[in-house]
Amino acid sequence: MPDTNRLRDDFSHVSHWVFDLDHTLYPPEMALFDQIEIRMSAWVQDILKVSAAEADHLRRHYWEKYGTTLAGLMREHNVDPERYLIDVHDISFDHMTIDHDLVSHIKALPGRRIVYTNGSEPYARNVLAARGLSECFDAVYGVEHADFHPKPERQAFDKVFGLDGVDGKIGAMFEDDARNLAVPHALGMQCVHVAPEHEPADHIHHHTDDLTAFLSQLTA
Repeated sequence: MPDTNRLRDDFSHVSHWVFDLDHTLYPPEMALFDQIEIRMSAWVQDILKVSAAEADHLRRHYWEKYGTTLAGLMREHNVDPERYLIDVHDISFDHMTIDHDLVSHIKALPGRRIVYTNGSEPYARNVLAARGLSECFDAVYGVEHADFHPKPERQAFDKVFGLDGVDGKIGAMFEDDARNLAVPHALGMQCVHVAPEHEPADHIHHHTDDLTAFLSQLTA
């Protein structure tokens, strides 16, 4: 992590703060996606009438090829996205904990703060409530707001950022999936990869495995 003064300089112009949700605003160890992946595979198995092994393969394959499993199912099998999003996000949030320091640091960021996820808005709001983050953001956007086009597609960002008025030149994006930072970088945003392992890439300005600690350097 760079020294605090340099970090603050890099973000001194930022007043539009965009956060991904899963594995960004909560750590992977909370394992929400473990639950979702089980429901995704079961949904694929049921709707396509394939084996459990084939369903699990297709879930991963569509995510790698299209950005989300849903995008692959829509393009190759014309599935109903709304029914899918309701079913796969019907999970338990009981084990999630509130990070009071993260809440304080996000609230201290100057300007407009939004969440943009490839999940659905209702799911995102459930996660935010479980993390104590509901009052931290000015808006929450899901894949439905991008007409079901997922990150990393340019049209997905254009749609959501257009709806919210995000200006990349004064923006920052926090995201766990490195490929989803390519478009924000092209738009002029400060790009922060939030993940256990650093992935060197020209479109990533900063990496952290601890979002709370990273933001503390910007708001202390």
